[in-house]
Amino acid sequence: MKNFELPKFDCGKAEDRICEFIRHEVKGSGVVLGLSGGIDSATIAALSARALGRDRVLALIMPEASSTPSTDTRDAIDFAEDLGIDYKRIDITLPTKSIFEAAGGCRDNVCEGNVKARLRMILLYFYANLEGRIVVGSGDRSELMIGYFTKYGDGGVDILPIGGLYKTQVRELARHLGVPERIAHKKSSPRLWLGQVAEDELGLNYEEVDRILRLSIDLGHGSARIVEELGPASRPKVEKILKMIEINAHKLKMPPIAKVY
Repeated sequence: MKNFELPKFDCGKAEDRICEFIRHEVKGSGVVLGLSGGIDSATIAALSARALGRDRVLALIMPEASSTPSTDTRDAIDFAEDLGIDYKRIDITLPTKSIFEAAGGCRDNVCEGNVKARLRMILLYFYANLEGRIVVGSGDRSELMIGYFTKYGDGGVDILPIGGLYKTQVRELARHLGVPERIAHKKSSPRLWLGQVAEDELGLNYEEVDRILRLSIDLGHGSARIVEELGPASRPKVEKILKMIEINAHKLKMPPIAKVY
């Protein structure tokens, strides 16, 4: 795939605008967010603390035994303590198991993974309701555009501060904000099953994903023009990403309503 660079990214300006956005959107006690030990949630935690002050940020760390490496949980706890924000560690292993047992068992990674994501959403909204907070999501533009998230799971949030940034831009912003390198360099993963790595599952790295999205979404190019820009070898990857955009578009919309009159 030919090299196609995204526009130059001003981290300082992005930080200022996102912090302003958070302050404008957040009312009441503050925010609650899921902190996984990965780059997106760490970036959101850092931005929220800068925008609102650390006393208005609550992080929920929600490991699950079959899918969350202990290093991720440790990274999440350490980062919350570095930021000085309040956090709660809630193990979702038992409620996850209870749901699977009540449903008669489950042996499908995607179905099981979506249950875990939706349980985390339930807990976030529990604390949002209990303490008058709003739920901050950590989805970035790359994930949102291709639908790489769980509908009514990690997609169930009130605001998406980094939803306008591609994954590669989030990595730049994370370093600018002082997110530790062990987190900033970590391979992205929803951690819905053991060993899940986003780029392995997609079959592309995020640099490739972001180039295709830039050409398609921002510049409005069709598949033929994108392949022309990126080279003939890119065709299968271009077709895959464009198909994901198409079939997952429903995740970004409200449910359709029947028109009776």
